[in-house]
This record gives sequence, structure tokens and C-alpha cells, in this order.
Amino acid sequence: MIRRAFVIGSIVVALGLAGLQASGASRVEALGDWVESRFDFRLPAWAPKPLEPKGNPTTEAKVELGRYLFYDTRLSRDGSRSCASCHEQARAFTDGRTTSPGVTGERTKRNSMSLVNSAYFPVMTWSNPLLHSFEQQALVPLTGTEPVELGLSGREDEMIARLKTEPIYPALFRKAFPREKGEISLATVTRALAAFQRSIVSFRSPYDHYRYEGDVDAVSDSVLRGEALFFSEKLECHHCHNGLNLSDSERHARNKLGAFAFHNTGLYNLDGKGAYPADNQGIREITGRAEDMGRFRTPSLRNVAVTGPYFHDGSAATLDDVIDHYAAGGRTIKEGPNKGEGRLNPLKSSFVPGFSLSEKEREDLKAFLRAQTDEEVLRDPRFSNPWSKP
Repeated sequence: MIRRAFVIGSIVVALGLAGLQASGASRVEALGDWVESRFDFRLPAWAPKPLEPKGNPTTEAKVELGRYLFYDTRLSRDGSRSCASCHEQARAFTDGRTTSPGVTGERTKRNSMSLVNSAYFPVMTWSNPLLHSFEQQALVPLTGTEPVELGLSGREDEMIARLKTEPIYPALFRKAFPREKGEISLATVTRALAAFQRSIVSFRSPYDHYRYEGDVDAVSDSVLRGEALFFSEKLECHHCHNGLNLSDSERHARNKLGAFAFHNTGLYNLDGKGAYPADNQGIREITGRAEDMGRFRTPSLRNVAVTGPYFHDGSAATLDDVIDHYAAGGRTIKEGPNKGEGRLNPLKSSFVPGFSLSEKEREDLKAFLRAQTDEEVLRDPRFSNPWSKP
């Protein structure tokens, strides 16, 4: 399945580049090949370094500038929202909403994804194989029009002018971009935002301490039983949730080729033939391939206990709801416009067959999922709002 995803990615890049350029990403100049980052991420010895574009090496100065920009509401049309409005540190850089409102009140189609360890993903967002970097992705909320998020399409110069009035920015931009002589531009803004987001890494969960560092006291017996269930053929979770981020999409210094995959988990089946809601059909919206209906990128399970609601559209409120969905082998919606039996979706992944759990097993599975929470990243001052008063 991962191999197939690579083929899909190649097809999309070949056929869909014009669409990406039309979205505004072409305004960020080519960044060159991907190389191992030399930045000090303060990683444990066992964790590989992320890759980064050769043309935008991560530096302390860029990360510092990017942190200020990430929390700056001047990056929105009316000064009401920032990147952090949809990516809150205490929620592992999600926002706790089903979908998120932009400056016009229009809501995104998809649930806000966690930014933690996104540096290890070869594609950004839920279902766009074209977005390979933070530098590209930053333009989507900044200048995108379907939906409008920060609302800067056609108003980029207004945003730049506002940033130039902030006394601290000239020095920060000069330090971060000496070759550009401190130019404040859309390109330098997106590069700094990318550097900050790339720096948000998390490898300090109880499960990390147990699994990768051998600390047998870091987790409970319940967590260990939950681990055994999670990686069993009975539940099948591990086929899509594996590796460093418990996701089958990853790329880093020890896996430079990387892999990315998209799956249909049987959330919908509107017509008995596998249809998903018209405005939220996964990578089919880009590939045009009928068999790609409902296929979305596997999210990381790091910090999953604090990143709800879940799934691409935020339609599962709790971890219990998620477990119920997979236990049933797909979701049944009995009434309304999305009525249908997801378990009978003919396009559903074979890794969602359904299973049964006792109450004790369910609690053990949830204990395992909660053990993925890195409490430090939720309050690490390196990632906090620099505009906040102490």
C-alpha cells in the first residue's frame, strides 16, 4: 500500500503541478534538495534528525523569528487570527474544534492536524500529495481562498507593511536572513514559519522512555497490555500506525527516501458504492481517480489523547468513538445526508476488518494511547507565545 502511495504521488506531481502553482505556492522559490538538518533539535540519541530543504536550513535565528510570526495576528487580514489560533501548544498544536473558522467565519473542511513532529512527514495536510514542505504549506492558510483562513490573498503587501511597523522585526529578519539583508517578504515570512514549525519535535512520552530507552518503570502493566493489542493482528492498528510517529508516512535522516500513504477507513458510504461527502473526498479531489475516494493520510498518534476531535473532519469526539469505529469495521450513520454503512464501503482498507474488545482490553488500549503524550512539549517555552506577558 505504501508503494502504491508513491506511485500516486508521482502521478499527482506530474499532472497536478499547475494546480499547486495556481494556489500561490510557486511564489516561494525553489528550495533545492532535501538534506539532513544540522540544527540542534535537542533530540535523544536514538531519534533521527529531520530532513529539510537545502535552500532553507533551520537556524536559531529563523526559529526565533518564526515563533514570533506564528503567534502574530498581523498575519491575518483583520488582525483577529494567527497560526496559533488553529494550533494551540497545550493541545499539541491542534485546536480542539471539529473544523476551524477563518477570518470570514468560513470553516475549514478538515480538522486541524497536530504540528508536533510534522518535520518527519514527507507530505503535509490530510490529503494533498503535492505539499511536501512547510514552506509550501504556509501559503495555504495565508493566501488560500477555498476556504479563506487568514485571508491574505491579494493582500500580501498589506501584511508585509504591517510587519514592517513592528519595532522588533527589522533586527529579527536581519539576523535570520543576512543574505537577503533582512528583507521582510512573503518568501522570508514563510521560510521563518517553516523553520519554527520544523523545530517542534517530541520524543519524551512515557512510551518513548520505555520503548526506546529501556525504562521499564515508565509505563504501567495496562500500557503494556494495550501495546500488545495495538500491535496484534486482531486489531490491525500497526499496519497504518507504525514507526517513529505511529504513522506509515515518514521521512528522516535514516529513511531519506521516505514513504507516504493514504487510506479509506470506512467513515462514510453515502451511495453504497463508497461515496464520501462531496466536499471532502480525500486525495480523489487531486488525482481524479475513483479508487482514491475517501483516502486520507495516516495521522500521527503522538499526543493523541490531547488532539481530539479525531479523523479528517473531526467527526469522532473521543478516543472511545475512534475505537468504536474501528471495532465496527467502519461507521454506520443511520440518518441524515451522510446516511450509510461505512463497514460495507467497497473502497475501504483491508486493515479495517473490525474486532471485539472486552472493557478491560478497551481500557488497556486507551492507556497505551495516553502513554504517547509528551507533557513537556505541551508547555516547552521554546514553542510558546513570545508576545505573552510573563
